[in-house]
Amino acid sequence: MCLEKRKKFSIERKAFGNRAFILRNYNDNMYKGKKIIAIIPARGGSKGLPGKNIRPLLGKPLIAWSIEHAQKSELVDEIFISTDSQGIADVAETFGVKVPTLRPAELAVDTAPSSAFIEYTINKYKSEGKDFDYFILLEPTSPLREVEDVDKSIRQLIDNPEFDSIVGVCKAEDVHPAFMVKVGERGELKPYEAEMKALRRQELPDVFYFEGTVYVSKCSAFIEKKAFYHDSTLPYIVPKWKAPEVDDIVDFVTIEAILKAKQEGLIK
Repeated sequence: MCLEKRKKFSIERKAFGNRAFILRNYNDNMYKGKKIIAIIPARGGSKGLPGKNIRPLLGKPLIAWSIEHAQKSELVDEIFISTDSQGIADVAETFGVKVPTLRPAELAVDTAPSSAFIEYTINKYKSEGKDFDYFILLEPTSPLREVEDVDKSIRQLIDNPEFDSIVGVCKAEDVHPAFMVKVGERGELKPYEAEMKALRRQELPDVFYFEGTVYVSKCSAFIEKKAFYHDSTLPYIVPKWKAPEVDDIVDFVTIEAILKAKQEGLIK
Protein backbone atom coordinates (compact mmCIF):
# COMPACT_ATOMS: atom_id res chain seq x y z
CA MET A 1 0.00 0.00 0.00
CA CYS A 2 1.47 3.37 -1.01
CA LEU A 3 2.31 5.85 1.72
CA GLU A 4 -0.52 8.30 1.03
CA LYS A 5 -3.08 5.50 1.29
CA ARG A 6 -1.86 4.09 4.55
CA LYS A 7 -4.27 4.30 7.44
CA LYS A 8 -4.36 7.51 9.38
CA PHE A 9 -5.12 7.29 13.04
CA SER A 10 -4.87 9.21 16.27
CA ILE A 11 -2.83 7.54 18.99
CA GLU A 12 -3.45 7.56 22.70
CA ARG A 13 -1.17 5.69 25.07
CA LYS A 14 -2.91 4.17 28.04
CA ALA A 15 -1.45 2.18 30.89
CA PHE A 16 -3.04 -0.90 32.43
CA GLY A 17 -1.01 -2.15 35.37
CA ASN A 18 2.52 -2.63 34.09
CA ARG A 19 1.43 -2.74 30.44
CA ALA A 20 0.99 0.10 27.98
CA PHE A 21 -1.35 -0.10 25.01
CA ILE A 22 -2.11 2.03 22.03
CA LEU A 23 -5.77 2.82 21.44
CA ARG A 24 -6.34 3.68 17.78
CA ASN A 25 -9.22 5.68 16.41
CA TYR A 26 -9.31 5.15 12.68
CA ASN A 27 -10.22 8.07 10.45
CA ASP A 28 -9.42 7.03 6.89
CA ASN A 29 -8.51 3.41 6.47
CA MET A 30 -10.63 2.31 3.52
CA TYR A 31 -9.70 -0.12 0.77
CA LYS A 32 -11.25 0.85 -2.58
CA GLY A 33 -13.62 3.14 -0.71
CA LYS A 34 -15.06 0.34 1.45
CA LYS A 35 -15.48 0.60 5.22
CA ILE A 36 -14.80 -2.56 7.19
CA ILE A 37 -15.61 -3.58 10.75
CA ALA A 38 -14.05 -6.51 12.58
CA ILE A 39 -16.44 -8.36 14.90
CA ILE A 40 -14.91 -10.57 17.58
CA PRO A 41 -17.49 -12.84 19.27
CA ALA A 42 -16.70 -14.12 22.76
CA ARG A 43 -19.39 -15.61 24.95
CA GLY A 44 -18.66 -16.13 28.62
CA GLY A 45 -20.13 -19.61 28.79
CA SER A 46 -18.10 -22.43 27.27
CA LYS A 47 -18.95 -26.04 27.96
CA GLY A 48 -16.04 -27.68 26.13
CA LEU A 49 -13.37 -25.60 27.87
CA PRO A 50 -14.72 -23.24 30.55
CA GLY A 51 -13.27 -19.74 30.37
CA LYS A 52 -11.45 -20.52 27.13
CA ASN A 53 -11.74 -17.00 25.66
CA ILE A 54 -9.57 -15.53 28.40
CA ARG A 55 -7.46 -18.61 29.08
CA PRO A 56 -3.75 -17.69 28.74
CA LEU A 57 -2.17 -18.90 25.50
CA LEU A 58 1.60 -18.34 25.48
CA GLY A 59 1.20 -15.50 27.95
CA LYS A 60 -1.83 -13.78 26.36
CA PRO A 61 -5.55 -14.39 26.81
CA LEU A 62 -6.97 -16.34 23.88
CA ILE A 63 -9.12 -13.42 22.75
CA ALA A 64 -6.09 -11.11 22.67
CA TRP A 65 -4.68 -12.93 19.64
CA SER A 66 -7.72 -12.01 17.55
CA ILE A 67 -7.80 -8.46 18.93
CA GLU A 68 -4.20 -7.94 17.84
CA HIS A 69 -4.91 -9.42 14.39
CA ALA A 70 -7.62 -6.78 13.92
CA GLN A 71 -5.51 -3.96 15.39
CA LYS A 72 -2.57 -4.70 13.08
CA SER A 73 -4.73 -4.96 9.96
CA GLU A 74 -4.22 -2.29 7.30
CA LEU A 75 -7.88 -2.48 6.27
CA VAL A 76 -10.01 -2.74 9.41
CA ASP A 77 -11.68 0.55 10.34
CA GLU A 78 -13.44 -0.46 13.56
CA ILE A 79 -13.24 -3.30 16.09
CA PHE A 80 -16.26 -4.53 18.01
CA ILE A 81 -16.19 -7.16 20.76
CA SER A 82 -19.51 -9.00 21.03
CA THR A 83 -19.65 -10.54 24.50
CA ASP A 84 -22.09 -11.19 27.31
CA SER A 85 -19.30 -11.29 29.90
CA GLN A 86 -18.00 -8.29 31.81
CA GLY A 87 -14.84 -10.25 32.57
CA ILE A 88 -14.12 -10.70 28.86
CA ALA A 89 -14.98 -7.03 28.26
CA ASP A 90 -12.45 -6.00 30.93
CA VAL A 91 -9.74 -8.16 29.33
CA ALA A 92 -10.52 -6.69 25.89
CA GLU A 93 -10.11 -3.17 27.26
CA THR A 94 -6.68 -3.99 28.67
CA PHE A 95 -5.72 -4.83 25.10
CA GLY A 96 -6.99 -1.53 23.73
CA VAL A 97 -10.60 -2.23 22.72
CA LYS A 98 -13.40 -0.67 24.73
CA VAL A 99 -16.66 -2.60 25.08
CA PRO A 100 -19.38 0.02 25.68
CA THR A 101 -22.24 -2.48 25.94
CA LEU A 102 -22.63 -6.20 26.54
CA ARG A 103 -24.50 -8.51 24.18
CA PRO A 104 -28.26 -8.58 24.94
CA ALA A 105 -29.29 -11.58 27.05
CA GLU A 106 -31.53 -13.02 24.32
CA LEU A 107 -28.52 -13.21 21.99
CA ALA A 108 -26.29 -14.90 24.58
CA VAL A 109 -28.19 -18.17 24.99
CA ASP A 110 -27.13 -21.45 23.39
CA THR A 111 -30.18 -21.49 21.15
CA ALA A 112 -29.55 -18.07 19.62
CA PRO A 113 -28.32 -18.39 16.00
CA SER A 114 -24.85 -17.00 15.32
CA SER A 115 -26.32 -14.76 12.63
CA ALA A 116 -28.38 -12.90 15.24
CA PHE A 117 -25.55 -11.14 17.08
CA ILE A 118 -23.90 -10.22 13.76
CA GLU A 119 -27.10 -8.69 12.45
CA TYR A 120 -27.58 -6.92 15.79
CA THR A 121 -24.07 -5.42 15.59
CA ILE A 122 -24.47 -4.20 12.01
CA ASN A 123 -27.84 -2.62 12.78
CA LYS A 124 -26.54 -1.11 16.04
CA TYR A 125 -23.82 0.79 14.20
CA LYS A 126 -26.22 1.77 11.44
CA SER A 127 -28.60 3.28 14.00
CA GLU A 128 -25.67 5.37 15.24
CA GLY A 129 -24.97 6.67 11.74
CA LYS A 130 -22.04 4.34 11.06
CA ASP A 131 -22.49 2.27 7.92
CA PHE A 132 -19.99 -0.45 7.00
CA ASP A 133 -19.73 -2.11 3.62
CA TYR A 134 -18.04 -5.31 4.82
CA PHE A 135 -17.36 -7.08 8.08
CA ILE A 136 -14.87 -9.74 9.07
CA LEU A 137 -15.67 -12.18 11.85
CA LEU A 138 -12.59 -13.12 13.87
CA GLU A 139 -13.37 -15.99 16.21
CA PRO A 140 -11.00 -16.15 19.21
CA THR A 141 -10.96 -19.94 18.83
CA SER A 142 -8.78 -19.58 15.70
CA PRO A 143 -5.63 -17.92 17.09
CA LEU A 144 -3.36 -19.50 14.44
CA ARG A 145 -4.48 -17.03 11.77
CA GLU A 146 -2.04 -14.26 10.88
CA VAL A 147 -2.60 -10.59 10.15
CA GLU A 148 -1.97 -11.28 6.47
CA ASP A 149 -4.98 -13.62 6.46
CA VAL A 150 -7.20 -10.77 7.62
CA ASP A 151 -6.08 -8.38 4.91
CA LYS A 152 -5.70 -10.93 2.09
CA SER A 153 -9.20 -12.33 2.60
CA ILE A 154 -10.74 -8.85 2.68
CA ARG A 155 -8.89 -7.81 -0.47
CA GLN A 156 -9.82 -11.04 -2.24
CA LEU A 157 -13.52 -10.46 -1.62
CA ILE A 158 -13.54 -6.74 -2.45
CA ASP A 159 -11.55 -7.42 -5.63
CA ASN A 160 -14.29 -9.85 -6.70
CA PRO A 161 -17.46 -7.77 -6.19
CA GLU A 162 -19.67 -10.38 -7.88
CA PHE A 163 -19.23 -12.49 -4.73
CA ASP A 164 -20.83 -11.73 -1.36
CA SER A 165 -18.62 -13.60 1.11
CA ILE A 166 -15.38 -15.49 1.64
CA VAL A 167 -14.69 -18.15 4.25
CA GLY A 168 -11.67 -20.08 5.46
CA VAL A 169 -11.28 -23.63 4.16
CA CYS A 170 -8.54 -26.24 4.41
CA LYS A 171 -7.71 -29.05 2.01
CA ALA A 172 -8.87 -32.43 3.32
CA GLU A 173 -6.01 -34.90 3.26
CA ASP A 174 -6.05 -37.52 6.02
CA VAL A 175 -9.76 -36.79 6.49
CA HIS A 176 -10.66 -37.10 2.81
CA PRO A 177 -14.17 -38.61 2.37
CA ALA A 178 -12.65 -41.44 0.33
CA PHE A 179 -10.90 -42.69 3.48
CA MET A 180 -14.00 -42.47 5.67
CA VAL A 181 -16.24 -45.35 6.68
CA LYS A 182 -19.45 -45.83 8.61
CA VAL A 183 -20.77 -48.71 10.70
CA GLY A 184 -23.59 -50.75 9.16
CA GLU A 185 -26.58 -52.39 10.80
CA ARG A 186 -24.63 -55.60 11.48
CA GLY A 187 -21.70 -53.69 12.95
CA GLU A 188 -19.65 -54.04 9.78
CA LEU A 189 -17.62 -51.27 8.17
CA LYS A 190 -19.12 -49.71 5.08
CA PRO A 191 -17.71 -47.01 2.79
CA TYR A 192 -18.94 -43.50 3.49
CA GLU A 193 -19.21 -42.91 -0.22
CA ALA A 194 -18.78 -45.04 -3.37
CA GLU A 195 -17.09 -48.40 -2.85
CA MET A 196 -14.45 -49.43 -0.34
CA LYS A 197 -11.12 -49.83 -2.06
CA ALA A 198 -7.49 -48.90 -1.60
CA LEU A 199 -6.76 -45.47 -3.04
CA ARG A 200 -3.64 -43.40 -3.42
CA ARG A 201 -3.96 -39.90 -2.04
CA GLN A 202 -2.46 -38.52 -5.26
CA GLU A 203 -5.38 -39.93 -7.27
CA LEU A 204 -8.09 -38.24 -5.22
CA PRO A 205 -9.83 -35.01 -6.24
CA ASP A 206 -9.23 -32.02 -4.00
CA VAL A 207 -11.95 -31.42 -1.43
CA PHE A 208 -11.99 -28.87 1.36
CA TYR A 209 -13.56 -28.50 4.79
CA PHE A 210 -14.72 -25.35 6.54
CA GLU A 211 -12.53 -24.01 9.36
CA GLY A 212 -12.60 -20.80 11.36
CA THR A 213 -9.68 -18.64 10.25
CA VAL A 214 -11.74 -15.91 8.55
CA TYR A 215 -15.32 -15.12 7.65
CA VAL A 216 -15.84 -11.99 5.54
CA SER A 217 -19.10 -10.76 4.06
CA LYS A 218 -20.82 -7.77 2.57
CA CYS A 219 -23.00 -6.40 5.36
CA SER A 220 -26.02 -6.04 3.08
CA ALA A 221 -25.73 -9.62 1.82
CA PHE A 222 -25.48 -11.02 5.34
CA ILE A 223 -28.55 -9.10 6.49
CA GLU A 224 -30.43 -10.57 3.54
CA LYS A 225 -29.11 -14.17 3.61
CA LYS A 226 -28.15 -14.49 7.30
CA ALA A 227 -25.31 -16.83 6.32
CA PHE A 228 -21.73 -16.91 5.05
CA TYR A 229 -22.19 -20.07 3.01
CA HIS A 230 -24.22 -19.77 -0.20
CA ASP A 231 -23.78 -19.80 -3.96
CA SER A 232 -21.87 -16.52 -3.86
CA THR A 233 -19.08 -17.58 -1.49
CA LEU A 234 -15.35 -17.63 -2.24
CA PRO A 235 -12.85 -19.98 -0.56
CA TYR A 236 -9.92 -18.62 1.43
CA ILE A 237 -7.56 -21.59 1.48
CA VAL A 238 -5.29 -21.99 4.51
CA PRO A 239 -2.53 -24.53 5.25
CA LYS A 240 -3.45 -27.31 7.66
CA TRP A 241 -1.39 -25.91 10.53
CA LYS A 242 -3.69 -22.86 10.69
CA ALA A 243 -6.93 -24.85 10.67
CA PRO A 244 -7.18 -26.18 14.28
CA GLU A 245 -9.77 -24.46 16.47
CA VAL A 246 -10.09 -24.38 20.26
CA ASP A 247 -13.04 -26.40 21.48
CA ASP A 248 -11.53 -28.42 24.32
CA ILE A 249 -8.27 -28.78 26.24
CA VAL A 250 -6.77 -31.15 23.63
CA ASP A 251 -7.27 -28.47 20.95
CA PHE A 252 -5.79 -25.83 23.25
CA VAL A 253 -2.65 -27.84 23.98
CA THR A 254 -2.25 -28.70 20.29
CA ILE A 255 -2.55 -25.07 19.21
CA GLU A 256 -0.10 -23.97 21.90
CA ALA A 257 2.44 -26.47 20.55
CA ILE A 258 1.89 -25.25 16.97
CA LEU A 259 2.38 -21.62 18.03
CA LYS A 260 5.62 -22.52 19.80
CA ALA A 261 6.86 -24.35 16.69
CA LYS A 262 5.91 -21.33 14.58
CA GLN A 263 7.79 -18.95 16.88
CA GLU A 264 10.85 -21.23 16.73
CA GLY A 265 10.78 -21.19 12.94
CA LEU A 266 9.86 -24.87 12.58
CA ILE A 267 6.68 -23.95 10.67
CA LYS A 268 6.84 -21.50 7.80
